[in-house]
Amino acid sequence: QVQLVESGGGSVQAGGSLRLSCVASGRIFSMNVMGWYRQAPGKQRELVGTVSSGGRTSYGDSMKGRFTISGDSAKKTVNLQINNLNPEDTAVYFCYAVINGRTDWGQGTQVTVSS
Repeated sequence: QVQLVESGGGSVQAGGSLRLSCVASGRIFSMNVMGWYRQAPGKQRELVGTVSSGGRTSYGDSMKGRFTISGDSAKKTVNLQINNLNPEDTAVYFCYAVINGRTDWGQGTQVTVSS
């Protein structure tokens, strides 16, 4: 069984920064990709970005610039640094990973940005 646990969410004022972290644990034989999605109230889940086991990163079209993903395949962690937060970034942020050939998800961590 595999678990993904996120941390680092919270409430911040516009212009602030947050660093989200996610760690995978359990019976992990292979892990190819880790990344983040987010889902704002009343909206569909959207891709924030991904990092491969080799360290290659990619981002959703609207996520370039203020979002930085980093991963450590040995520690089975993925981090998301978000700078210059604005109220439109308010959402639940979900960690995901392709582990043992299947996609697993964390429970999500809430990020709330006030103006």
